[in-house]
Amino acid sequence: MYAKNILVVGGSRGIGRSVVEHCLEQGANTIVVSRTEGDLQALADSSRLQHLKVDVLSDSIDPTGLPEVVDGFVFCPGSIQLGPIRATKSEVMREDFELNVVAALRCFQTVLANLKKSESASAVFFSSVAACQGLPMHTSVAASKGAIESLVRTWAAELSPKVRVNCVAPALTDTALAERFLSTEEKRQAMAAMYPLQRIGAPQDIANAVVHLLSPESSWMTGQVLRVDGGLSSVKK
Repeated sequence: MYAKNILVVGGSRGIGRSVVEHCLEQGANTIVVSRTEGDLQALADSSRLQHLKVDVLSDSIDPTGLPEVVDGFVFCPGSIQLGPIRATKSEVMREDFELNVVAALRCFQTVLANLKKSESASAVFFSSVAACQGLPMHTSVAASKGAIESLVRTWAAELSPKVRVNCVAPALTDTALAERFLSTEEKRQAMAAMYPLQRIGAPQDIANAVVHLLSPESSWMTGQVLRVDGGLSSVKK
């Protein structure tokens, strides 16, 4: 990935930060779009790191702040709003669709012209295990992430062969977003026991898949969903 320009939306924490770290380690010039900078400057090789302060729910990315050629685009923002059907409000559905679908579309539209100038452009979005496996209490997550999986296939068809478009679908990962589900050792053990691999995913597990999709090693992949979920969606034990 050396000398590539990679744009990571939502890259200041969690899985996104791990993606940024991996990109920097592989020599990429990395632009992070997020509401806050966090501790990004603590990363090694931060001289190749640029931060654009943008709230993608209310603001647009200024295209003049981007390099002329963008080789990789990753959209990381997400939410975990769970609840039974009877208590799922339309406002929650709108919030999740606004973040997971509409904001993803807007950001992708902004960077698309830059991606098309690359000789090997790749875009990566995030779904969820809840989009392919029926999980109770996941109405809003399943709907909005299922929409992203459909859009990834649509965009892959529309933009091939110039821009590859793929998706990573993780299960619960050990990040601040999932903290309330992992706040005690008992909760952590119970969650880990759900997975055939008997552990909770780490941010770097997901980032490894993202970096693979950005790299030439996945040059014959587009319109795909990589399910990085400890076997939850495909293995029964």
